[in-house]
Amino acid sequence: MSENPGTPGVAPGVDSEVGRLRTVMLHRPGAELQRLTPRNNDRLLFDGVPWVSRAQEEHDAFAEALRGRGVEVLYLSQLLTETLADAEARHLAIETALTDLDLGETLRLYLRGFLGDATPEELSVYLTTGIRNDEVRGGFGLVTSLLAFDDFLVDPLPNLLFTRDSSVWVRDRVAITSLAMPARKRETQLTELIYGRHPRFAGSQRILGHHFEHVEGGDVLLLAPGVIAVGVGERTTPAGAERFARQVFETGLAETVLAVPIAQERATMHLDTVCTMVDVDKVVMYPNVADTLTAYAVTRRGDSDPERLELDVAAPEPFLVAAAKAMQLDTLHQIDTGLDPVEAEREQWDDGNNTLALAPRLAVAYERNDGTNSRLEAAGIEVIRIAGSELGSGRGGPRCMSCPIARDPLGD
Repeated sequence: MSENPGTPGVAPGVDSEVGRLRTVMLHRPGAELQRLTPRNNDRLLFDGVPWVSRAQEEHDAFAEALRGRGVEVLYLSQLLTETLADAEARHLAIETALTDLDLGETLRLYLRGFLGDATPEELSVYLTTGIRNDEVRGGFGLVTSLLAFDDFLVDPLPNLLFTRDSSVWVRDRVAITSLAMPARKRETQLTELIYGRHPRFAGSQRILGHHFEHVEGGDVLLLAPGVIAVGVGERTTPAGAERFARQVFETGLAETVLAVPIAQERATMHLDTVCTMVDVDKVVMYPNVADTLTAYAVTRRGDSDPERLELDVAAPEPFLVAAAKAMQLDTLHQIDTGLDPVEAEREQWDDGNNTLALAPRLAVAYERNDGTNSRLEAAGIEVIRIAGSELGSGRGGPRCMSCPIARDPLGD
């Protein structure tokens, strides 16, 4: 899958959700989705078994819509393949994939040699689509005998589609996140490998890492330069939010972090499933939680030594109030999901809140959410509608499927 360079060579850097998007990382759905079955889709965090060719068509249209607005599209799989051309990167990737204690030493030794002999292209496929027990041609022993023929020795990664979760750029640094669900653990390890070993990102500084407390990119909203909201719930832990706050304060990337408790339900697994930005002072928000969503404003206490950094945690306030105050706005305007409470609930489930801003007042959204899109347009937001009947089977919209790498700073 080739890329349209759009604006090649733009230095990485993101300071908001709505600065004009210049470079983005996507993952085109591939054979890893064909590994989903009615028996394993729940464990692999999908609500159903998607029609893969249709999902690819929808994703290609999404990527083309971005290119049509001058966005450079990078593909995770292509970056991974190019990264694996490096011998040390190959070694790290293979060893990481084989740390599963369920493999046993006989099978692990075989797979180490098998993967070591693969080309970068082949290795990239194995690492993303997984390896089943009936696909190995060696390493036979107790483990292979007792596992079912269709048990995975190396799990597939169907959630790679949602590139937002495994990394977040904060200004000129990339935060490598730590994914909470076991089915997604290797995603962030592969992402960290790309940022650490691919020539495109040479010299880029990283914060956090896959081994730290759980933080997922879908819970991180860059509300304004220096102001970041972090949802705390099913996927991001309080300890993860604190680690994130400490890192951005220590590196001077932010002045305020808003910790936002969210309901621990699958429909609201991330903050961006109930709220995303579509303008410098406007959010599209699920109205059924708007009155109850709160935020704790976290700031750095004084100019203390980073080794002794202390945090001030304010009392909770309504999210929109706390956010407006931190962003130095009179009001952060709310655009409701749907046209009534019932439609709002349905369209929130269908990722109506999960918009991707390409610039102020310009956003990509799933076409099926008619009520939400009508409200956005009535508020002066241009909506680029994309199909998502199959892409949405993993419960994620345009924002979930995209990791912005470069945006224009606000005001440019």
